[in-house]
Amino acid sequence: MSAVSAKVALFDFDGTLSLIRSGWMGVMVPMMVEVLAECATGETETQLRLVVEDFVWRLTGQETIYQMIRLAEEVRLRGGSPLDPLVYKHRYLDRLWQGIRHRVEELRAGKCSPDKYLVPGARALIETLRNRGLRLYLASGTDEIYMREEADLLDVACYFDGGVYGALDDYRSFSKRILVERILARPETRGVHLLGFGDGYVEIEEVKRVGGVAVGVASDEPDCLRVDEWKRQRLVGAGADYIVPNYLDLEGLCQVLFARS
Repeated sequence: MSAVSAKVALFDFDGTLSLIRSGWMGVMVPMMVEVLAECATGETETQLRLVVEDFVWRLTGQETIYQMIRLAEEVRLRGGSPLDPLVYKHRYLDRLWQGIRHRVEELRAGKCSPDKYLVPGARALIETLRNRGLRLYLASGTDEIYMREEADLLDVACYFDGGVYGALDDYRSFSKRILVERILARPETRGVHLLGFGDGYVEIEEVKRVGGVAVGVASDEPDCLRVDEWKRQRLVGAGADYIVPNYLDLEGLCQVLFARS
């Protein structure tokens, strides 16, 4: 499917451009398994992990709070009394911070190149799309206060003339679907003009829902040198037109995306 008519590119942030939060799933899933194990239903850790991995992946790309809302629902289904989803969210963020703080502090101190924590080839890709005249948007399920700082630390916020958007405390007031609808409300923009990049279900589905072209990023993080087969299968299932492990073959990717026939 060609994106030759693309006028707009919508990027997810974590795992699509940024590697600062690489490994987040390895923090969220065990935390949720611990919570569900407390319900003492007799399910094994493996059984609980499969349940958790399924809904965490299915909700990847939405605001983090939705994964915590689903966790609370799973606790209730098992006869437990769930905590407020915000409590689960803050528990997760506290654990995640312990794993990523050295990356943020390294960037804040200027001790490494921002590209160290970008998916390989990402900067060249967004520069190329800008040079082609596309308007760029960046959207994340991570809280906006954090992802804005991280986008600045990675020196990529400046490319996104359409704006940088993250999760808000009032989680119903913003979503990737809402952003896509705003983009398409512009009189000169239709669904076929939208090119999307993402590593989760949500952004892929939203781009395909309106008739755009979607590139799934199935990286074997943190090296991002090979396609992760588990991710690939799920992104293809979500409707991705193309799958990449990174953007190092930029010429090849652009030839495929912008072919006229």
